[in-house]
Amino acid sequence: MWGHADSGAPDREVTMPTDGGSERIFELQEEVQQLKEAVVSHAVVDQAIGMIVALGRVSPDQGWAVLKDVSQHTNIKLRSVAELILVWGRTGAMPREIRTALEDALDRVGPTQVPGAPPER
Repeated sequence: MWGHADSGAPDREVTMPTDGGSERIFELQEEVQQLKEAVVSHAVVDQAIGMIVALGRVSPDQGWAVLKDVSQHTNIKLRSVAELILVWGRTGAMPREIRTALEDALDRVGPTQVPGAPPER
């Protein structure tokens, strides 16, 4: 033996796991992506609640209830309603259906009018 230690173990090739390990990696990557999307969605919803609280002069719990109410009455996903409310905050534009549902929901928690809405007749 020329200075070579032989452990007696055969040489092994390193390969990707075939026992479902790569499938598990894919599942974890999908879960991470879903969690990232949930964090962004949560931030959008929280910001919309903040706008409802400030403009509707309601509590955060009432703001959450108003947002859910608008979503249910318009049959639009909660996150989408929240996004429309944020767009309204930046541009002043809001679809009539959302504005009406928002005003109605705010009226149920306390009389108010969404700023920028046409005067009532």
